Amino acid sequence: MSESKVIVITGASSGIGKASAELLAKDGAKLVLGARRENVLKEIAENIDKLGGEAVYQSTDVTDDDQVESLAKLAIDKFGRIDVWINNAGIMPQSVLSEKKIQDWNNMIDINIKGTLYGIGAAIPYMDKQKSGHIINVSSVAGHQAHQGSAVYSATKYAVRAISESLRQEMVDAKNNVRVTVISPGAINTGLLSSVTDPEVKAGMEKFYAAYSIPVERVALTIKQAIDLPADAAWNEVVIRPTNQLG
Repeated sequence: MSESKVIVITGASSGIGKASAELLAKDGAKLVLGARRENVLKEIAENIDKLGGEAVYQSTDVTDDDQVESLAKLAIDKFGRIDVWINNAGIMPQSVLSEKKIQDWNNMIDINIKGTLYGIGAAIPYMDKQKSGHIINVSSVAGHQAHQGSAVYSATKYAVRAISESLRQEMVDAKNNVRVTVISPGAINTGLLSSVTDPEVKAGMEKFYAAYSIPVERVALTIKQAIDLPADAAWNEVVIRPTNQLG
């Protein structure tokens, strides 16, 4: 069960990260929260204390390997171990390739791919030493199928899935009991739409999300269920969509 587990979450200031932290806190999990907005993390940590959990936090830019390593060190210094690491930080500034939004492309690559790699790199040495652990990487249904306007975003989320499968095989070979799970959400009511910079693409996505999106707590529950599975089994990949979402 997630009770008393030490769980690190990146992108913890909003959306899936925030909802997961608050849900896991109700089980008494010990949370280590990372995001860029330290003032928001402080508020979430205070709320977690009220929910019966315990939380520490640190301003963390996942594109900076040193900051991610520092977040892992915070978990070890405060709680002595890392049981679960959730790579949740991500952005979705979708646009058609002909717009040549190179800065958006670079930002997605840095946060969605490198941020995931840095999280894995920070957590695995501790998990390997303690011979247990769980890496949860948040991908997307866009990591299963690409559409017009989603080329780079989809590429980063396909990458998260590829990285996760390679990691799973490496952990099996290492015999260190580290589980690997990929969560691929569909239309979820998070703050991701705010990162879409192309007005036309954003308008279409807002209309779609207004019609189909489901609350972020549904993904948080899925993450909790993956954590609570007995240690001898793992959900390696979960796709969660609104019931009425076609693609």
